[in-house]
Amino acid sequence: MSSLRISNDISMMDIPLIHQFLANESYWARGLKLETLTKSLSNSLCFAGFVGDKQVAFGRAITDLASMGYLKDIFVLPSYRGRGYGKELVEAMLAKLDHEEVPALMLATQDAHSLYRQFGFEPVEGSVKLMRRVRKQTGTAK
Repeated sequence: MSSLRISNDISMMDIPLIHQFLANESYWARGLKLETLTKSLSNSLCFAGFVGDKQVAFGRAITDLASMGYLKDIFVLPSYRGRGYGKELVEAMLAKLDHEEVPALMLATQDAHSLYRQFGFEPVEGSVKLMRRVRKQTGTAK
């Protein structure tokens, strides 16, 4: 059993840690301003992974919870990689979005294509970074 605990409670998230990683260590959000991060967190569905009381992973979904979602800012701290935490985080994100029946998801990645392929994401034609996942419709109206 994994020691990773995942929460959607923003009040429990380590905002300075998220900001430090995204602004200084990620390739996609270098130089991110704290004010921009704070605004984006309050307008996204956020997921944090914890080992004990320490936050070690993060990701967010930009979504209307009805028609479309975009996965963004997914990371696991370097010293916690290789333990399956990234996969668990993505599983939790997709479980929530699938529960809400969000039919189409997109993301951009430079280096984690194999992770996302495990979850049904496919490259978008003509792009080396964009990937998408479209759920089969059940035919039932909500």
